[in-house]
Amino acid sequence: MAIHIILVTGANGQLGWELSQLAASYPAFKFVFFDRSQLDLAFPETFEKMIQTIAPDCIVNTAAYTAVDKSEKEKELSYTINATAVQALASICKNLAIPFITYSTDYVFDGEATQPYATSTKVDPVNYYGSTKAAGETMAMEANEDTIIIRTSWVFSSHGNNFVKTMMRLMKERDQLNIVADQKGRPTYAKDLAIATMNMIEAINTGKAIKGVYHFANQGETTWFDFAAKIKAIASLSCELQPIEAKDFPTPAKRPAYSVLDTSKIEQDLSIDIRHWEAALKDCIDQINLNVL
Repeated sequence: MAIHIILVTGANGQLGWELSQLAASYPAFKFVFFDRSQLDLAFPETFEKMIQTIAPDCIVNTAAYTAVDKSEKEKELSYTINATAVQALASICKNLAIPFITYSTDYVFDGEATQPYATSTKVDPVNYYGSTKAAGETMAMEANEDTIIIRTSWVFSSHGNNFVKTMMRLMKERDQLNIVADQKGRPTYAKDLAIATMNMIEAINTGKAIKGVYHFANQGETTWFDFAAKIKAIASLSCELQPIEAKDFPTPAKRPAYSVLDTSKIEQDLSIDIRHWEAALKDCIDQINLNVL
């Protein structure tokens, strides 16, 4: 079945917004973007009727509950959005016989590894947010074995709230910042993830068999401290940065110390080269500065 109409949830999030910016570059597809006011993942019982009115050929679920620390308290809500709702969308897509793409996180892993996590590595989350995303993966695959799950990490964009924009704001406001230096991962520019998603949809449209778990992040691993230092350098800011350990910056939810994802599967299956996070970061900061002007 050819894909013509793509329904995207989470239109106001980083990834949903980046997909909306790309839409004009893909005239073969008609995009329908739903934000929370139109399709709220907190109410899975409303999905079927809404989706029937659109009659999509593919659903891309970029919506999620991503407040990691709040998730420790708002357990029922975060589970409904990240697990129950994902299962419901997967089931609807199975019944309609259309592709379903959804997103997960490096937080499904325990952070104890010393080499990049493969797509086949057993999940073992260290916080409640991670456990809701892991549950969503399992429940979606059980509801629809053709589900496509893309795990990603350290997402940033010129849109929405993220580490890059927060650092740029704080570095302008303060003389000194303490940044965690003992957690390591791979930053992901939401724009590059959006392009990879469209590469995937085009591949499916040509009959390529794509399903199961993938990892996507920009090339190169770093720490939050070195990430911040690069933001400072590219944005020409003068704030002094101090490296600290995670234990000196306690949060309600524990973070994995090591969450580097192995992206070789998506690179091979889609025949793509993923650029380095530093090149992506420069692009993003250029875009942020354009938006400010």
